[in-house]
Parts: sequence; structure tokens; C-alpha cells
Amino acid sequence: MNSRSPAGYRGPALRPLAFLPAPLLEPRRPALAILFGWATAFFPSIALAALVSWALPGAAQPEFKIDGGLALFLLVVFAPIVETLVMGVILLILLRLTGPAAAVLISTLGWALAHSWMAASWGLVIWWPFLIFSTLFVVWRQRSLLAAFAVPATVHALHNLAPALLLATGAAS
Repeated sequence: MNSRSPAGYRGPALRPLAFLPAPLLEPRRPALAILFGWATAFFPSIALAALVSWALPGAAQPEFKIDGGLALFLLVVFAPIVETLVMGVILLILLRLTGPAAAVLISTLGWALAHSWMAASWGLVIWWPFLIFSTLFVVWRQRSLLAAFAVPATVHALHNLAPALLLATGAAS
């Protein structure tokens, strides 16, 4: 049994992330991890977005000049797959250099900074979902590389679904 087995990261390795719901920290039930991952990423990020909008009312917001089927494809299929691939490669490198919790936190910071280039306020919101996506990658890497990519990419796609539907229908302006 290698160090990436289902028991590989239990205990102190992920202790800084112990505040997250247990299904996010156990590579056992993918459907439950996806459900909890989506809820844990989506609802707090909506609250963060409202808080950032309230605290920084004049701050630039990200603009998406897409609609219809293209919005759905780009936000629900393309972005989750591409961003999970990039995130995964970075996390695999970080896991060779640091512990699992540090890798997750560094990845989260990197995604917040990357999204801040488009709009500073976006980085203040996006760090939370990427904390969840990165955690899921590291946890499910213990099962397999395919699971490490599939679980967070699915959560990411579900996370983007509501905003994509708003853009696709023209309800978000």
C-alpha cells in the first residue's frame, strides 16, 4: 500500500482542513463528495460575493460577454475541465514539495490571484470554491488520478451551472 492510499492523508496531513465536512476529506463515496463539495463551494461563495459587493460597492466585477449555448459550454464543460487539469498538474507538483494541506492552500492562493487579474473582487470570492476543488483533488488522488480529476471537475461544473444558466438566458447583465 503506497502513501497515497485511502488512509494516506488522514490525521495530521489534512488537519488544517478539518473544518470541512467529512465527505470532502474521505475518498470513499464520490456522489456524496460531489454533493457536499458543490454545496460547500457554492453557498459560501454566494455569501462571499454578497459580502464583497456590499463592502466594495464600486469594485470591478468580472464580465462575461457570452450567452446561449456557448456560455453553458464554456462555463460548465470547458472551464471546469481545463482548470482542473491545470490545478491538478500544479497540485501534483506541490504534493512532491510540500504536505497535502500546504499544497491545497498554495493552490487556492494561486487561483485567487489568477482570477484577481480579471477583477480584484473576484479573487476575494473565488478562493473559497478553489479551496474545495483543490481539497477534493488531493483527497481523491489517494484513490486514483482519474478520480482526482473527475470529482473536482464535476463539482466545479455544478458550481458554474447556475451562473452559466443566467448568462445563457440573458438573465445576468
